[in-house]
Amino acid sequence: MVTISLGEGNTQLPPEVNRVPYVQNLPFNISSEEMYDIFGKYGAIRQIRIDTNKDTRGTAFVVYEDIYDAKTVIDHLSGFNVANRYLIMLYYQQAKMSKMFDQKKKEDKITKL
Repeated sequence: MVTISLGEGNTQLPPEVNRVPYVQNLPFNISSEEMYDIFGKYGAIRQIRIDTNKDTRGTAFVVYEDIYDAKTVIDHLSGFNVANRYLIMLYYQQAKMSKMFDQKKKEDKITKL
């Protein structure tokens, strides 16, 4: 659990909270500028990575400078309508992403055999 001091007291965030929201269900043709317009309102962005792979289109990682900005964006934009698509906002979780990637590699290997 992350504990961050805010002067008056400590605020505890759930363990999955981090600076990298994972966005799903984006329009396939969304531009970087549109992403910065939507997500930049919630805090300073370090990087946006829009996936363009056939299997991962419509997803993106948004890296914020501050963990609270990431929490705020997930709280406010979950279910937000962008070009008639409702955004799905999650926190990036290294272990789950690695597991999905390993599973995909295994499936591809079996297909080739």
